[in-house]
Amino acid sequence: MIYGYARVSTKKQDLTYQIERLGRAGCDSIIHEKKSGKNTQGRPEFLRLLANLEPGDTLLATVSDRIARDPLDLVLILREVESAGAHLRLLDEPYIDTAFDFADVIAYFRGWVARVQRLRILENTANGRAMAKAKGVKFGRRPKLNSRQKAQVIERKARGEPNARIARSFGVSESTIFRVRP
Repeated sequence: MIYGYARVSTKKQDLTYQIERLGRAGCDSIIHEKKSGKNTQGRPEFLRLLANLEPGDTLLATVSDRIARDPLDLVLILREVESAGAHLRLLDEPYIDTAFDFADVIAYFRGWVARVQRLRILENTANGRAMAKAKGVKFGRRPKLNSRQKAQVIERKARGEPNARIARSFGVSESTIFRVRP
């Protein structure tokens, strides 16, 4: 069997490109998920795929960071694939192929590069968030009630009106009303 594995980190990202590439490469089955690649534990489909590999199977992905972002994880996955008697190949990184003797060394180096990229992404994101906060950008959801509505809620609660009735009148949950404090 030739298994394809496609992964993106967030639900908003699209898997189409990877799935089409893996299909054109001749995969019999393509497993995909929208999970972070920082470790294998949070990827149930990938773990199931690894557990089901049999001798002669091939695990195919487009690039190494779809498999793992950490160099040690990548080497451990490579070893797990090999211990199952299967092969790992990457479409865009043909030098990572378990058919070659130095695949684990190259995989470790490539995994290290992917890890550095991930750390850079995290750093850039944190810097961008800090700059935005300094400019007054507000993060998170918009409040369900504006300040005028909150004042009305406080008045109505003070008169003894039940939270459920107040919530219905504003079209919000009771817990939203409960959290409004004088």
